Amino acid sequence: MWCAHRLGQVSGVTATGFAVLDAELPGGGWPHRALTELLLPHPGLGELRLLVPALACIANGGAPAAGGRSVMLFDPPAALCGWALARLGVEAQQLLVIHGREGARGAALRRVLPSADLLWALEQALKSGHVGAVLAWLPQRLRADVLRRLQLAAQAHDGPAFLFREVEARLKPSAAPLRLLLHSAGIDRLALRVLKRRGPPLAQPVVLALSPVLRADPGRAAASSLAGPPADACSATPRAQGAARHDEAAIDAVPALS
Repeated sequence: MWCAHRLGQVSGVTATGFAVLDAELPGGGWPHRALTELLLPHPGLGELRLLVPALACIANGGAPAAGGRSVMLFDPPAALCGWALARLGVEAQQLLVIHGREGARGAALRRVLPSADLLWALEQALKSGHVGAVLAWLPQRLRADVLRRLQLAAQAHDGPAFLFREVEARLKPSAAPLRLLLHSAGIDRLALRVLKRRGPPLAQPVVLALSPVLRADPGRAAASSLAGPPADACSATPRAQGAARHDEAAIDAVPALS
């Protein structure tokens, strides 16, 4: 049981890497065994920089030598740059990119027409219980029953599951327990409005200072990325945590990953 004026509890979380955001999420981080919907007007707002601290902890197991879990990306809107992801602290060897039957060239079509095989693969990945994190860019006008099936499948997934959807989806019901509306708040700043959570409504958006895409000292940044994220950043508790600093965008036009 939980009181409506308090944040609810969840079975497990992965810390976001942003203390101010952890404080507003039930359990103090990205929930496990549940869907998290991220609604955005267009890709490239900084949504991957938002998720990178958590993904680095999952893919690296808290440290490069600890052995992490895989991260599956379904139908990303652009080719991933392994070099940039490595400098962000995410081990590219742990990433698995999934496209539908049409392959990467069919991604634009699937923004409008759902790909049944892609949704089936997403559901099976969630049910498997062997994936560390799931990121999926869903087609528009997705039926509510599809989201219910995905939420049921996510209950077997011991890790965060992120669904990227269009802003217009905020007007439609969703089975996802956590829904956030993302929009730009300036250079290297991202605003998150909580549309749905297990807890009281949040009147004001949460504004995060993202790590800059470019740094003045790339050599030092590369050396720090090899050390992986700090241990506290991987903690699944709502402790105060600073936002991790990175130097490159995770989505690039360079098809370094296949």
